[in-house]
Amino acid sequence: MKIFKKSLIAVTVFIAVLLNFQVSQAGENLWVYTKGTDTRPKGSFEFKIGDIARLGKDSGDYSFHDIRPELEYGVTDKLTVGGSIMIFGHNYSVSKTDLDPMYTTQQTQSVTDGGTQKRFNKTQYGGYELSAKYNVLSPYKDFMGLSFKLAYEQKDKYRLDGSDIEQKSYVGVIMLQKDWFDDKLIYAFNWKTELERRKGDEVLEEEIAFDISMGLSYRFKPKHYIGIEFRRQEDHLSPFNTTTNTFEDGVYPSSWDWGDFKLGTRHQYGQYLGPTYHYAEKDWWLTSGILFQTNGGCSNVNPSCTNGRNRDEHETVHVSLQMGYEF
Repeated sequence: MKIFKKSLIAVTVFIAVLLNFQVSQAGENLWVYTKGTDTRPKGSFEFKIGDIARLGKDSGDYSFHDIRPELEYGVTDKLTVGGSIMIFGHNYSVSKTDLDPMYTTQQTQSVTDGGTQKRFNKTQYGGYELSAKYNVLSPYKDFMGLSFKLAYEQKDKYRLDGSDIEQKSYVGVIMLQKDWFDDKLIYAFNWKTELERRKGDEVLEEEIAFDISMGLSYRFKPKHYIGIEFRRQEDHLSPFNTTTNTFEDGVYPSSWDWGDFKLGTRHQYGQYLGPTYHYAEKDWWLTSGILFQTNGGCSNVNPSCTNGRNRDEHETVHVSLQMGYEF
């Protein structure tokens, strides 16, 4: 809880400082995860940087900062391409032995935290993403905005515990957007599908994951938007042990090889809800948000669900601060 309070104070102070700067900006990121259908004007660039801090398990203390600098370019008015790098900052010490992979990683790759308790505390290069976004319908000219995004991700570190992995992901996103009252009230919906293949220490996972998010935002005065966002993330897989050459008992694996596509057992899910705030100038923008896990679930072989929350793949709260500058 101390980590959450410090993060909340830092976000509030940062916003107050930035609003005193006489700079110019505009942007489309009204929420933490949900994206609008806008693409960049032809020949223009936008630099973005964001930090989503994922805080709290049900054991010890846990924080993970997912920091992503990103550059986007408008190839045409309808096509935007982009690239980002991932910087992962982990700082955690959990006490439950079944809260893996965090517990195992901190025991083998940690430093002593003032006594016998082990702690993992590292900031590392996590990987990169390349993307392309194409706009089909405009929310300003058509009944509803519609865009599609394709992306490729390669990760060298696991987002949960910071351990070494080899992960390749192919991502597709459907984006919808509807504006009302001269663009004062904006609704957006994203359906994201990820095909992942991840190889770690003695584990190989072929995963199909779904990430659904939606946001509603209202411009209550010029340049200021207040909103609410919902997100649900789930994945379908069965971990394959490369030492014993076996899958976990009681769950079925996913497969997305050509000619062999099947959706396996839902391994876990988590749902989040919370408020967002967006401020926009002519050439720059700022977005912050706090999303709380409202409920979550696990498969029958996953012990990390307590009190209706998922504790291994998901966290108690996500606190985010994102900025963009276009040129």
